[in-house]
Amino acid sequence: MSPAQVVAAVAGLAIVIGTTASVLRVLVVPRRLRSKLTVTVARVVRRPYRLVADRADSYRTRDRVLAWVAPTTILAVLVTWLLLYLVGYGLLVYAVSNLTLSTAIREAGSSLFTLGFASTDRSQLTAVDFAAAITGPVVIGLQIGYLPALYAAYNRREAEVTMLESRAGEPNWGPEILARHSSIATLENLRDLFRGWERWAADVSESHSNYPVLIYFRSQEASRSWVVGLLSVMDAAALQLAVNPGMPQGEARMAVRMGFSCLRDLARATNIAFDPDPDPDGPVQLTYEDFMRGIARLELGGFPMERTPEEAWPHFRGWRVNYESIAYALAELVDAVPALWSGPRHGVAAPVAPKTPVNRLPGGRTGPGT
Repeated sequence: MSPAQVVAAVAGLAIVIGTTASVLRVLVVPRRLRSKLTVTVARVVRRPYRLVADRADSYRTRDRVLAWVAPTTILAVLVTWLLLYLVGYGLLVYAVSNLTLSTAIREAGSSLFTLGFASTDRSQLTAVDFAAAITGPVVIGLQIGYLPALYAAYNRREAEVTMLESRAGEPNWGPEILARHSSIATLENLRDLFRGWERWAADVSESHSNYPVLIYFRSQEASRSWVVGLLSVMDAAALQLAVNPGMPQGEARMAVRMGFSCLRDLARATNIAFDPDPDPDGPVQLTYEDFMRGIARLELGGFPMERTPEEAWPHFRGWRVNYESIAYALAELVDAVPALWSGPRHGVAAPVAPKTPVNRLPGGRTGPGT
């Protein structure tokens, strides 16, 4: 082998092994393993969509543009893997034959995509050709099998987010959950709500950290977001613990705990920095004035409060410091709907409040609604 063929053999083998490691990390190994290759592809794909979305004249238009990010990323990753395999096997064919580089890549493509238009009968190419011929269908088959798992996890996630609309309004807001349950005398149902979202957070933690592309899949409606939904439930649980410690606390505490555990797992998957042991007296971005707006909504809904707002604020802040920074960073990352208490968004001037529900009754009367 000439020096050029030796270099080609080493480079080709490195590309094939590196690409195979990426495929195994993303599609096969059921652990939270990150692939730098797919992270880079995802970042490159997102950039042009974000540039277009930032120039949109409304949030709904932004949402429609960004809805294509995750599907395009999946396709781009598959194409990148196949192109890398094409180059890697092409270099290996070049290293063990007398073919020119362009002819070697052509033969590798013939084997990789099982077309057979450039096959040869030279024995020294048989192993490389067979390896390439196996690789193409296997990678495409794994990607096809990967999609049902993705969409099953997406459907489980979105079912709970959709159900939250009647309990938290749209966009979701923590105080709205407590106020609506109080106004229709269903406070006992909060325990089931918190218990269900504890399981939901565990499911999202497992699925979205294993398959990070799910983080960028958006809801069917622009006013919905899984990040905002989780944040609103955690805020509702933290508010209940802060303003009414006499209510059953177990489910609320577990919902907050599982919620910020989920957010921390996703922060690791997306390289978001966070403090694993924050000071309960540490600062939060939510202001006391915003907190009082939530208290006013609780008062309007008739939610029972054992503590005054001044007494409840340190307790609420002590819970929120565990999850606020990650939730805000994820909401900004996916450009979630700018709901109340969900942090700032690039290019969005003000948050959107949910509409207060009103039921129309016979005789022109109105009553509390959901």
